[in-house]
Amino acid sequence: MAEKEESQNPTPPPPVTETEQPPSTATAVKEPAVTSQTEEQPPAAPAVENRSLAAMMEKEASAPEKTKEDVVVAADSVEKVDEKEKQPPPVQPEEPKIPQTLISFKEESNVIADLSDSERKALQELKQLVQEALNNRHFTSPKEEEKEKQPPPSSDAPKTDGPSSESDKSTEIKPPQEQQAPAEVAPPPPQPPAEEEVSIWGVPLLKDDRTDVILLKFLRARDFKVRDAFVMIKNTIQWRKDFGIEALLNEDLGDDLEKVVFMHGFDRDGHPVCYNVYGEFQNKQLYAKTFSDEEKRMKFLRWRIQFLERSIRKLNFRPGGVSTIFQVNDLKNSPGPGKRELRIATKQALQLLQDNYPEFVAKQVFINVPWWYLAFHTMISPFMTQRTKSKFVFAGPSKSAETLFKYISPEHVPIQYGGLSVDYCDCNPEFTIDDPATEITVKPATKQNVEIIIYEKCTVVWEIRVVGWEVSYGAEFVPEAKDKYTIIIQKPTKLSPADEPVVCQRFKVDELGKILLTVDNPTSKKKKLLYRFKVEPF
Repeated sequence: MAEKEESQNPTPPPPVTETEQPPSTATAVKEPAVTSQTEEQPPAAPAVENRSLAAMMEKEASAPEKTKEDVVVAADSVEKVDEKEKQPPPVQPEEPKIPQTLISFKEESNVIADLSDSERKALQELKQLVQEALNNRHFTSPKEEEKEKQPPPSSDAPKTDGPSSESDKSTEIKPPQEQQAPAEVAPPPPQPPAEEEVSIWGVPLLKDDRTDVILLKFLRARDFKVRDAFVMIKNTIQWRKDFGIEALLNEDLGDDLEKVVFMHGFDRDGHPVCYNVYGEFQNKQLYAKTFSDEEKRMKFLRWRIQFLERSIRKLNFRPGGVSTIFQVNDLKNSPGPGKRELRIATKQALQLLQDNYPEFVAKQVFINVPWWYLAFHTMISPFMTQRTKSKFVFAGPSKSAETLFKYISPEHVPIQYGGLSVDYCDCNPEFTIDDPATEITVKPATKQNVEIIIYEKCTVVWEIRVVGWEVSYGAEFVPEAKDKYTIIIQKPTKLSPADEPVVCQRFKVDELGKILLTVDNPTSKKKKLLYRFKVEPF
């Protein structure tokens, strides 16, 4: 879940160019072009001067630990706020409204050739520090070092099973004097320690080009300040050992929260999409089972980290691949900021996520946003960097589906959020996530026709959906021959939001002609029409 203030709700693969799926050639509908947003790329921060590892380690050990602000941002991997920005400017009261981002975040390239000179220099300096640390085993846990330094119990110590009697002493045979003092053997020269092997998120450091992508995440989280990025890496490696990440991956923590956080589909740029559904915590039994005491909150924290780790292992860390996640946060019926137990769990999770999972969020979209969340966001916004705020998108209930479609094609959006995608468990749908859909905007007080031209005898299967409905829908087959009659497949029927979200129909065609789908929008609001079809020849 993403990084927010203490009172905020919990959080949680070359680049793929945005492309539109063209409709089948069998349709005669001209679709409006979907424009993609052009986003500016923030300027790269200059690299900092390289320092020797030994001096850095000594300085870090002697320097007092910096205190952290108690403000966190609701994201799995949002960057820490710069020291200069931790002093918030006075917040002017204003009416709650949907916050608008002036500059939309543009994900940077991980290809070395695309980096600036200062960024390449910082990356090389960081790789040198990591290599030196591996050579000197500086990433080894202090507890492990102590165990290695402790000598094994000596085998020369006399063994006694009990007090010896005088008769035993008198019958003891002593070896000759020259045998009691064995010749001294020179100790072998000390061997240099073997290079340490360290992996993060399943990627061994400095073994292949995936390391560049890993190190760039830490550099960007610290504005390409090499020393700060190295300290962050060292702390992350130590935390992963202490937390037992590798063992956690195979731990069975139950499936009670599978509806709270889940992965479903991909965005238009190929990022896997993670949904965080906070309204599930309105279930009092689930809430108590998850947050009622410290032990349950720790189990939730371990479950959330386990889910994130398993999701990260599926990413492509090669330069040019997808190595970030698209986050969707559903705030419908979300518990308010007054839930103390939820607030504590949120703070713990966000602190770990921002410290140990840098730069893993491509975009943060908040849907079904209530008024109190907007007020809260306005309050904490001065504490965020522009980079962090540029990743955020907010949408109220009436704009949620439309906002999602800007970044995720409808066939990848779950049905409950206005799309066409369903879980493929036992429902056996006619269409899958790989079948492209077409989007049409139906203007207020207008009718929209969709024509499916038939060129052969076949069975036509189609799905149609109008987000929110409140329109009339009808379907008919119009033969090509003039002496044939039109066949009514479904007479015009008014559909309400309470009806089935998606209408799926099939029709057997014995002659040439066309299927005509009609949507009549009598409301004063524009509607989003989604449809897709396929032809099954006889």
